[in-house]
Amino acid sequence: MGMEREVVCGADIHKQFLLATILSKDGQKFQDRFDTNFEGLLNFRQWLLNHGCRKLAVESTASYWLPIYLVVGKDVEFILANAYQIKHIPGRKTDVLDSEWIAELCLKDLISPSRIFSEDERDLRSMTRTRESFVEMRTQTKNRIHQELESACIKLSSVFSDIFGKSGLYIIRGILNGSSIEDILEGIPSKKLKAKRKEIQDAIRVNMSPVQVSLISLLLDSVDTLNREIASIDKQIQALISVRQEDLKIAMSIPGMGFISASTILAEIGNFEDFRTGDKLAAYCGLVPSVYQSAGKLITGHITKRGSPHVRRMLIEVAHAISRTKADSKLKRFYFRIKSRHGAKVAVVALPERSSAYSII
Repeated sequence: MGMEREVVCGADIHKQFLLATILSKDGQKFQDRFDTNFEGLLNFRQWLLNHGCRKLAVESTASYWLPIYLVVGKDVEFILANAYQIKHIPGRKTDVLDSEWIAELCLKDLISPSRIFSEDERDLRSMTRTRESFVEMRTQTKNRIHQELESACIKLSSVFSDIFGKSGLYIIRGILNGSSIEDILEGIPSKKLKAKRKEIQDAIRVNMSPVQVSLISLLLDSVDTLNREIASIDKQIQALISVRQEDLKIAMSIPGMGFISASTILAEIGNFEDFRTGDKLAAYCGLVPSVYQSAGKLITGHITKRGSPHVRRMLIEVAHAISRTKADSKLKRFYFRIKSRHGAKVAVVALPERSSAYSII
């Protein structure tokens, strides 16, 4: 009778191809290279099945692993490995050695599988991350407008807290259209700003070249376009997160947490029931301190920053919002207690860890 053996595969994935190594406990080894197009992945799946392989381990590299999971994952146990955890010993590095190393770790059951989100969860996360990139582009464009106005000696930011508000945009567009300063000042929508007539007049002594007028007009149009796109994305996020209304309600009960921040955090976390404790969730977000032990001494360092940078960035934004809220809360008191001991930078990082560990779960 033939001895039953475990057979596993490790794959080193690239954009155009993957190199796979099959290993078995009795020492057999098979290697091959496959394209990562649909036909190539079908061939890869059949190759695995032909060799009796029912377990595949791959490194979490960008999104290159996802098509493989969608094609192969139904027939083979799919293990998504964290790149940090399966880092190879320094030395010779080739695609062949990488695939063999992943297969060997899988064969010895030394890989802790990373979480794979469902299709709905992936869709929500894609939309929140797309929104984030659009907001970053809008911020960059606004900063460019600020620079162009400053170079033309137009100091609107010294008068307006936000030059892209209703009155600020009215003044900018009036300047671009060639309106006189008197006409611009007379038509300002805000009565409060009309009281600052002299300050505004001093701030908009126009010295713009035709090129600057054209450039700022194009940049303002880009901001308008991005605003429309972001509004459209917000509607899609609302539709996608409608199935998690209870989770959304709980997240938004935290002071300083709005719809977008709550949606983004939930999208990055996925199913919070995957975390047994709040501390596990904080570790997943990369908000726990790194730990070093030497000569019997335990030393804690900076936060690990392992995990999604998107959820970490959003939690830091929420922490800033909590520190500025007028209403008193446990989280706000915690922030100021840590700030008094270690400073604002430490407090604003410690606060998300506490909210992740205790408030969301």
